[in-house]
Amino acid sequence: MSNARIISFYIAISCLAFVTSKIIISVLLYKRWKRKHMSVQDSYSGGKMVIFRHSRTKSLKADAFLKKTLKLSNKDIIGSGGYGTVYKLVIDEETSFAVKRLNRGSPDLDRGFERELEAMGDIKHRNIVTLYGYYTSPHYNLLIYELMPNGSLDAYLYGRSNNKRHLDWSSRYKIALGAARGIAYLHHDCIPHIIHRDIKSSNILLDDNIQARVSDFGLATFMEPDKTHVSTVVAGTFGYLAPEYFDTGKATAKGDVYSFGVVLLELLTGRKPIDEAFLEEGTKLVTWVKAVVQEKREKDVLDSSLESCPIKEVNSVFSIALMCLETEPLKRPTMADIVKMLEKAKSDGKASDVSSQTVV
Repeated sequence: MSNARIISFYIAISCLAFVTSKIIISVLLYKRWKRKHMSVQDSYSGGKMVIFRHSRTKSLKADAFLKKTLKLSNKDIIGSGGYGTVYKLVIDEETSFAVKRLNRGSPDLDRGFERELEAMGDIKHRNIVTLYGYYTSPHYNLLIYELMPNGSLDAYLYGRSNNKRHLDWSSRYKIALGAARGIAYLHHDCIPHIIHRDIKSSNILLDDNIQARVSDFGLATFMEPDKTHVSTVVAGTFGYLAPEYFDTGKATAKGDVYSFGVVLLELLTGRKPIDEAFLEEGTKLVTWVKAVVQEKREKDVLDSSLESCPIKEVNSVFSIALMCLETEPLKRPTMADIVKMLEKAKSDGKASDVSSQTVV
């Protein structure tokens, strides 16, 4: 055998050994990940249950969990939307969960479950709601989430008069910054990047410290870092959707930025994106606010329940909201930029006087 053939032979053997070792390492890493993330996997009533390893799920048994789930009724409902009904599930005095139920049979519902599970499976961030596990069966699917004791921002701002609670400026700012950090994590730190597509006040949940947690990933879309958009069917909530989305059908990170700008206006004004007063005038929150600013009646915009606020801080947040709501997507900041601007607004606002007359 010639030297050239011997060298080629050894090169081939080396390459084969290298590829084989990589495959073995990948399999071992996957098994390690599986052991880490799945502490319970069981079959029950023709379905499969998976619970991710977490300190809150150590004592959770699949059969006990599902038996309690079967007893849930309308009185346990804490929320609902286009992609499912959410129930409060009490395991014992110290352990409760939020359980989203999605009935099967509709391709949209099945895709929504798959998108939410895929998006949430590996996410660990303090401003994104935690997914503890899931259950899938021929008739319905369940997603098991941490329970947010203070419900949604929407309910906090617009709940019925007997349930409505006051949010001072400090709490509103904290919610804005927390939600921005959560969305920025989806846009910039996840690979592939995640476009939420349904950012709104009802999808921003509040924990026991009024910290914001982004939730509901039933419309989430994945985008590789080298891409600028994902073509998709227009979906989301009217009043929050970026104007270009209707024309192009392209989901982009800047669409989420626009929706977040609407949420900022809600925090500033205490008004819904679309309410009866706006409908009567043939307008909506965004166009109403922009008109008020043009007419230099800015003091009419701020929520009347905010009795005293740091002038400079509120003005900065208002400016950030208007940047998010630019008609031209390229003029909108990224979520990473928004986080930096909100953080700067707080540091700049500390030196401001406190006044009940806030001028934008």
